[in-house]
Amino acid sequence: MAVGSKDLNPANLRGFEAERLAEELKKAKEELFNLRFQSATGQLENNMRLRAVKRDIARIYTVMRERELGITGTPEA
Repeated sequence: MAVGSKDLNPANLRGFEAERLAEELKKAKEELFNLRFQSATGQLENNMRLRAVKRDIARIYTVMRERELGITGTPEA
């Protein structure tokens, strides 16, 4: 089973507009920061969430790069 958020799977990400991808990326980075902070202070309860958020960020970057290279197109409006 894949690690990550269910709503951020590659098929769903490819259907997002560029602005929505940037917004999801910003939210994921903020969550990663908060999780790292919790980990450093010993308050983190679920260590697997760190891994899941990192993979979500990687998926978003992958979809953005695919569009940049023209591998996949932007979704139809």
